[in-house]
Amino acid sequence: MRITRTPRTAPTTRRTLLRASAATAAAGVLAAGSSSVGAAPRTRSATAARTTTPAAALKELAAGNRRWRTLRQRHPHETARVRGALASGQSPFALILGCIDSRVPPELVFDQGLGDLMTVRSAGEVLDEAVLGSIAYGVLELGIPLVVVLGHQSCGAVAAAVHAEETGESLPAHIQYVADQIRPAIVPGQHGEARVDATVSAQVRLVRSRLAREADLAARVAAGELAIVGARYELGTQLVHRVG
Repeated sequence: MRITRTPRTAPTTRRTLLRASAATAAAGVLAAGSSSVGAAPRTRSATAARTTTPAAALKELAAGNRRWRTLRQRHPHETARVRGALASGQSPFALILGCIDSRVPPELVFDQGLGDLMTVRSAGEVLDEAVLGSIAYGVLELGIPLVVVLGHQSCGAVAAAVHAEETGESLPAHIQYVADQIRPAIVPGQHGEARVDATVSAQVRLVRSRLAREADLAARVAAGELAIVGARYELGTQLVHRVG
């Protein structure tokens, strides 16, 4: 992704292939295409052991999204006891890089509570140094085993980037910066809403790929300690599904 920072790209080696395989295997828990991420419901109690593997974290999110879209939300981990315990520290089991869209709050979409998710949000999931630093903090300092790049249907940031690319119009203030970062993901050969929708998924793939090339994150993936997964949320059905 074309941003001002030069990515620290790991060389293509057997180690690179191994870490890609590890990420793909863990991501398999999320269904491909339009299928559901649903799994047998499972909620951690406030005193349960922390989820520490990528596969287990994916299952937690799958169960939560199933509850959300079937209107069986539990709104876990909101009690006074949990709030008190969290005052002394945190151990989230997943980090969600999502869009700023008010219709896609990760804690609701995945039916998770206080201390469960670390969320980083920027328009169109655009990466910059602050976003990269926030993700690195969650993974390297807190040991989070799963990063999900979460795009969504009808993304306004993506639509603005597509419109600017097609018309040549400049967007106001810093919005142009966002559009410039999304531009490399714009899908050619399509038009209208279909082009915007295809670009939403392409942007998720591009951002996920960029994160996977970050040396410190790639080392965790290679060791089986981290998975970086692309997904998108459908506003109409409330379904989260994998973007491969």
